[in-house]
Amino acid sequence: MRPTVANPKELRERPEGYRSLLKQMIESQAYREISAANLLGHSLKFVDDLALKREIVHDLEEEIEHYQATVSLYRDAGFGDVAQAIRERLNRVPYPESWLELSVAQFLFDRAGKFHLREYRECSYLPYSKAVTRILEEEEQHEDFGAKFLERFCAEPGGRPKAQALFDRWLGISLLSFGRPGTAGNASAIEAGLKGRDSGEVMKEFLEDIKPTMRACGLAFPPREALGVELPPDVAWRL
Repeated sequence: MRPTVANPKELRERPEGYRSLLKQMIESQAYREISAANLLGHSLKFVDDLALKREIVHDLEEEIEHYQATVSLYRDAGFGDVAQAIRERLNRVPYPESWLELSVAQFLFDRAGKFHLREYRECSYLPYSKAVTRILEEEEQHEDFGAKFLERFCAEPGGRPKAQALFDRWLGISLLSFGRPGTAGNASAIEAGLKGRDSGEVMKEFLEDIKPTMRACGLAFPPREALGVELPPDVAWRL
């Protein structure tokens, strides 16, 4: 069993490589949390149904709380201001321009974030493991309105081609958030007990998870080379 790090004081005694990997992990999570919050806030104007609008506001508030948790983790670990560290990354996630695009984004980007977090539940830095466990408990309670409304859009006349174009766009964005598979950083993080598996293995699980909805919607994977994302060589790129 790998040794755990119980608090920021013990973290300061760990090698620089361990602390650097943890720093990158918290930055990546902070980026995903605030991107999800910004995405939901921007997209409220596309939602007419009051009950659904309230549900999205509730999810938005939770995403902000989750972001605040990463801000505190980063600061307490002695890394400084995470908002400053991730500022330049925030333009990587575009804002949806329609209710359909919000549905696609929620189906892919939000789901990818949950797969990420699951790899950190047993993180050897215990404050992070504790925070991730709490965040996942809340995330799992969110209704997957993205998949539900995506299926409705694809059932409408002319809906599927529009959904396919947006699916192609957001699949690449979502896969980028996993990071490159098979890197030395992945191996080091696993060896240190910071994460469970290589990014490539998590990517493959994520792709298998979205296939039932893709089949129900009549969607297909775009050409791999069109994504601009490095994928594991053994990924099953078919339904």
